[in-house]
Amino acid sequence: MRRRLAAPGAPPWLGDVEPRARRALAALCVTVTTSYGTLYYSFPVLAPMARADTGWSLVQMTAVFSAAQVVAGLGGAPVGRWLESSGPRVVMTTAAVLGAAAAGAIAVAPTMATFTLAWLVAGVAMSGLFYPPAFAAITHWFGAGRVRALTVLTMVAGLASTIFAPLADALGSALGWRGAYAVLALVLVAVVVPLHACALTPAWRSAPTTTAAGRGATGPVGPVVASRSYLALTLALSLGAFGVYAVIVNLVPLLDAHGIDATTAAWALGVGGVGQVLGRLVYGPLQRRTGPLWRLVLVLAACAATTGLLAAVTAPVAAVMTVSLLAGVARGIFTLVQATAVFDRWGAERYATLNGILHTPLMLAIALAPWAGSALTAPLGSYPAVFVALAGIGALGAAAGVFTRPGRRTARP
Repeated sequence: MRRRLAAPGAPPWLGDVEPRARRALAALCVTVTTSYGTLYYSFPVLAPMARADTGWSLVQMTAVFSAAQVVAGLGGAPVGRWLESSGPRVVMTTAAVLGAAAAGAIAVAPTMATFTLAWLVAGVAMSGLFYPPAFAAITHWFGAGRVRALTVLTMVAGLASTIFAPLADALGSALGWRGAYAVLALVLVAVVVPLHACALTPAWRSAPTTTAAGRGATGPVGPVVASRSYLALTLALSLGAFGVYAVIVNLVPLLDAHGIDATTAAWALGVGGVGQVLGRLVYGPLQRRTGPLWRLVLVLAACAATTGLLAAVTAPVAAVMTVSLLAGVARGIFTLVQATAVFDRWGAERYATLNGILHTPLMLAIALAPWAGSALTAPLGSYPAVFVALAGIGALGAAAGVFTRPGRRTARP
């Protein structure tokens, strides 16, 4: 395969990529941020407004939202296979159109049943709009420069809540929750759809649909998916994701149990967000100095350790903020470990499919984590005890990470 030269004046970290890949990265920074903002981070702000307007149960609406995340997770594998064969332009543009239609349907839903159906459709759209398909596209296009490109994407998309939570609040206050979702649907139509259709144009080499022996597309990935290393990686990342996302949603109740006021708790949550950005900056040097296996183990261990510290540290406020910052750093690195784990072990050839299959249990863990974190308070007795349990779950994930080195038959070429 002929080697493409980087454009004159291109930043050296881009490596061997064409200008269209850089434009596609810029577009994905906008579209992934917008997609998360409209379909994920707007919900916690607008749901209480919907409850006040309709009388629907907030618990039921939250369950519907979690169900949408489950649908998104189940869609990971088929979306990955479709992306491999057709490329991200077709897949992500279609998902953007579907997401806009779902947001519009949410805005006009007259009953809880139609509201539920609209969110389930939104879950299908999420599987083609959130990180996994964008990670697959960037990994394919950027090659050696993928880590820096992934870092740029996750740093920008990490601002989704910072941008869209206040925007959703302002729209809801001015237009009501239905008007807010109608405007967010228009944002998807005006921003995400055209950027996906016009900017995701770098060359895409489809994965072969058959092997030399005539086997179907599942043939090449079957031995990998069934291997001990892949199963261990799936378990390690799923346990890690469960702990990380349970911590995010349940941090404020934990700090309240420590006797910390709501304002300070909110600031601690915000400091954790700053830590996530710092963690993504740290990943590049960490990646150059560690191998895939021990990088995974160290990051999962750091997530577990900081979760345990959050359970233990109650004062002074500066110490709480410091631990929250460190927990955010660990979470930020974890996002990029998740994005690169498949490539580091099995290469780029079937990345989209392998990562899509891997993402299904991860998304299920992420969807269940907020509910499970609060549900565990009854049997365990308190939020600090829950965080100790979450630290233990993270430690089990780190232990599983030790077994993620591929064997000879499934190692990357």
